[in-house]
Amino acid sequence: MIEKSLKNIISKKSIELGFDKIGFADPKEDIDPNKYLDKWIESKYHGTMQWMESRKKERADIFNYFPEVQTVISLAFNYFTKRSSEFSEDYNSKIKFSNYAWGEDYHEIIKKKLHDIKNEILKHDPSIKIILCVDTAPIMEKQWAQKAGIGWQGKNTNLLTKELGSWVFLAEILIDKRLDYDSPFEEDLCGSCTACIDSCPTNALTEYKIDSNKCISYLTIEYREDFENEDLHNWIYGCDVCQEVCPWNIKFEKIKKDKHFEARDSLINFFKSDWENLNEENFKSSFKNSAVKRTKYKGLKRNIDSLR
Repeated sequence: MIEKSLKNIISKKSIELGFDKIGFADPKEDIDPNKYLDKWIESKYHGTMQWMESRKKERADIFNYFPEVQTVISLAFNYFTKRSSEFSEDYNSKIKFSNYAWGEDYHEIIKKKLHDIKNEILKHDPSIKIILCVDTAPIMEKQWAQKAGIGWQGKNTNLLTKELGSWVFLAEILIDKRLDYDSPFEEDLCGSCTACIDSCPTNALTEYKIDSNKCISYLTIEYREDFENEDLHNWIYGCDVCQEVCPWNIKFEKIKKDKHFEARDSLINFFKSDWENLNEENFKSSFKNSAVKRTKYKGLKRNIDSLR
């Protein structure tokens, strides 16, 4: 039996909480018909991210992660406040810093919103089983967003939307209740454009595929070893180049008025002067409750030292 009113309840609550797009997908959809994940891992494009390989079966088949799932709910949250290149220019700084990490840790902010939606679902039906996912769960979130009708995976491998471009956080709610499914997003609106590929400073991109070993975001965040001759092109945390040159972003990006993701004062001070004298104390004060803790003090210090 298809539950109809619950879909409206979830959609309404998600918009109230600031999500910009929501879609509902059939978990039986084949999200990787060409075995992209297998080929990507076989090519060692995942670098040192061994969790991608160790939980491959769950990523490839959502029923291996949540056997009872009957609906995959995908949500997109616009986080764009300003371009990283503009931010650096504002403070006459040589360093560049991915804009998704300027404010609070999105994992915590988005997860809290998902819990609010979960509570709304349980008010409607306390028997429903629910799993909340924000980035770290072993599912292919961009593929599920496409199956839920939110957008398409572009040549830069980011999820692109017609209304907002790619400046969106993705999240999922998995439930063991059948809801009305939305139609998948079938179009590829990248067309013949190769701006992201042509502009990638390390040639990490080919069409719809990324080699993490070359990607500045991977190198500055996930990679844990010392650098040899890597050129980070002044990026010390993440990299936004492939998003900044995307025509969909240039035309449709919208500033999100959300204080959680605006640049914090400590980051502004960091840009002005502290980055040159980074120590554990100002790392902790500048990046408290920030996604930057992912790379740790040692990683950020290594990234900065590589610029000299």
